[in-house]
Amino acid sequence: MPTALPLALAGEPADGFAGWAAGLVETMGGPGAGLAIALENLFPPLPSEVILPLTGFAAGQGVLSLASALFWTTLGSVVGAVALYWIGALFGQRRMHALWARLPLVKVSDLERTERWFARHGTKAVFLGRMVPIFRSLISVPAGVERMPMHLFLTLTTLGSLVWNSVLVMAGYWLGDRWDLVEGYVGVLSKAVLVLVLVALAAFLAVRLRGRGRAQHRRTS
Repeated sequence: MPTALPLALAGEPADGFAGWAAGLVETMGGPGAGLAIALENLFPPLPSEVILPLTGFAAGQGVLSLASALFWTTLGSVVGAVALYWIGALFGQRRMHALWARLPLVKVSDLERTERWFARHGTKAVFLGRMVPIFRSLISVPAGVERMPMHLFLTLTTLGSLVWNSVLVMAGYWLGDRWDLVEGYVGVLSKAVLVLVLVALAAFLAVRLRGRGRAQHRRTS
């Protein structure tokens, strides 16, 4: 059985976010990794691309077992996702429609179209969304608003989280003290997703503003 080594002695930085996550894993083992991932789900700016490879690296150092790393990080993902699901459920469709009606440049029909899309594709969205940076956490909120059956939500979230967590934990396990390479690659993916979202939002606003300008022109002409 490998000897557990403090992460700081194995080359892990002792400060910053990585140091905080390393401290949790060193002190609490698997539950510490699960806690860090639960917080990452609730606060998406906390990077799973740091926590998960770091946990895999810790497993390679004998701080915890690989099975424990996968179990606790997946449990943490599910706990965080369920919390966001209930936030969405408590907010509810009525409040969502009331809020949406006050927003500029959007229509109630936009929200209704989104709800119909989620009714048809929600299972795929929740499962695959757990593997997409940024959307990993956010997808739980509409699932709650639309009151997706809890057993289905738990199953999809667990499976999707297990796939994502396994890839990043195993990468950290295999890369060893080069685990931080994962952060760079996933960081590029996160930026690409963010750019696509911003481009889509800008395109939507441009089309909606152009349509509103034409409507005003017709009324004044």
